[in-house]
Amino acid sequence: MHIGLVARLDMQKSIKLAKKIVEFLEKKGIQVSVESSLADIINKKDIKCDLEKMEADMIVTIGGDGTILRTQGIAKNIPIFGINMGTIGFLTEIDHQNAFEALEKVISGKYFIEERSRLEVCGKKLPPALNEVVVITSKPAKMLHFEVLVDDEVVENLRADGMIVSTPSGSTAYSMSAGGPIVDPNVDAFIIVPICPFKLSARPLVVPDNSKIKIKLLKKGKDAIVVVDGQAEDKITYMEELTLKKYKSPAYFVRLKKGFYRRIREKLTEGGIAFL
Repeated sequence: MHIGLVARLDMQKSIKLAKKIVEFLEKKGIQVSVESSLADIINKKDIKCDLEKMEADMIVTIGGDGTILRTQGIAKNIPIFGINMGTIGFLTEIDHQNAFEALEKVISGKYFIEERSRLEVCGKKLPPALNEVVVITSKPAKMLHFEVLVDDEVVENLRADGMIVSTPSGSTAYSMSAGGPIVDPNVDAFIIVPICPFKLSARPLVVPDNSKIKIKLLKKGKDAIVVVDGQAEDKITYMEELTLKKYKSPAYFVRLKKGFYRRIREKLTEGGIAFL
């Protein structure tokens, strides 16, 4: 077994745990590759590897959802096992207190691989989105005028602060905060959610994930930014048509047990959100 390791670098607890995990895995005879920036910090330069070049059976991430989003956007379709050191950590599998017990199970093969669909922004040099693609004004407090099409049929024409196109994984993230529904990851769908629309009839829309979604800016002089998972961004200009579709390959996660609805109850309640 070959395990890669990535950690949040602005948190000392994550770095300390990463060092302990490397030592733990090496004692078990596991081949380990450590993401280059982390390897320099924990003095493991002999096993350092750039994330985009990493070849491993799985990658262990130490941090929160942001660490996972960054990793899956760069690594080559490698299953991710997330250890939560952040706040909610909805995409992570276990909390840091249970890290070594969980790793024992993984090494013993007591896990399964879960697939999560991703979104592609066509014609842009952006990574695939695991959570969401957001089109938002480049100037705060300025509204944008959107036309939204699904499979070339106009479904909405409105002014709003922005537009979210979310995967089921992202339905518990920004999409939910903007009023979108929570969608089980097993549902083959995407969610279109306007951000603060100036239209009473504007509501979130769930569409099949084989749909081609187009977003167009209709007002001249109001440029916008397209943001993928809060990690990467690009500009979109007047009358430019942004096309979104299902990415050719899913993201893969290492799971110890099923429990999407358990995770909703635990994580969202911990985050101060009343649900169920």
